[in-house]
Amino acid sequence: MSEWPASSTSPALSVPYGIIRYVTRRLMLLDTASLYFRAYFGMPDSVRAPDGTPVNAVRGLLDFIARLVQDHHPDDLVACMDADWRPAWRVELIPTYKAHRVAEEVPGGTDAEVVPDTLSPQVPVIEAVLDALGIARVGVAGYEADDVIGTLAGHAAGPVDIVTGDRDLYQLVDDRRGIRVLYPVKGVGTLQLVDEAALREKYGVDGPGYANLALLRGDASDGLPGVPGVGEKTAAKLIAAYGDLAGVIAAAGDPASKLTPAQRKRLVDARDYLAVAPKVVKVASDVPLPAFDPALPTAPLDPAGLEKLAARWGLGGSLQRLLTTLVRTN
Repeated sequence: MSEWPASSTSPALSVPYGIIRYVTRRLMLLDTASLYFRAYFGMPDSVRAPDGTPVNAVRGLLDFIARLVQDHHPDDLVACMDADWRPAWRVELIPTYKAHRVAEEVPGGTDAEVVPDTLSPQVPVIEAVLDALGIARVGVAGYEADDVIGTLAGHAAGPVDIVTGDRDLYQLVDDRRGIRVLYPVKGVGTLQLVDEAALREKYGVDGPGYANLALLRGDASDGLPGVPGVGEKTAAKLIAAYGDLAGVIAAAGDPASKLTPAQRKRLVDARDYLAVAPKVVKVASDVPLPAFDPALPTAPLDPAGLEKLAARWGLGGSLQRLLTTLVRTN
């Protein structure tokens, strides 16, 4: 069950997720970890709480959200979280998936990710502030934020803005359904709008085609090997020639296809990888979501709690700017 507004004027109703659809509301989905990492590296660690604890990621993220709301006027906003940054079901399929980012292996549990020492303590503060504000924060055990975003975007009937510094989410771009990516180039003041035209211009593919391109090309940052010898341009040409991954694989097994002998051999040799890579690379669209209200708040859900957090962590102007923006845009 989830709580979604039936229209831009009616109150939130408790209904099975996806039954009530609306076309007048704009949904913004935040790849939250991607944004607070950017905030952390974009603001000096001299931004500190009264006790000297760095809060540059906290304040930077609040500034980001204020700017996004001010510039793009979403009706609904969801901060999507990594409840599991390296899901076991993906690692089982491709053991190298994000392996280079593991700080330590936790037997029977979630591996710890390499995160800067002064960023880790800020994440619980970010979560507490978002909760006190009343900004929906959604993470689901066993799934990454990308999967939450994919599921929410798939159920939305209105336009969707996905804010992320992760190109993996380009696969969700869909002009027909009004789904686009806002990719931060510098902070969130300068965003690259990624729609189907932008994808075709840069990569020669559409949204679904980008997932196929990514798995053929591979991605060192995610530990995805790709097909050896197949780079971005070759991957794009293969998809253009054969339509999708299934078409490329079929061409590799067809002696009459126009693949070069070298291309054919590379694809055949990578058949085991190609059999599992789609499930790893493609974001999930069937995440079991909890109940939540995505409506952008006009006032804090927990004013007293927020006041204590603001004093404890010295959130000052960053929090005030966001509160002012929420009032003005609703």
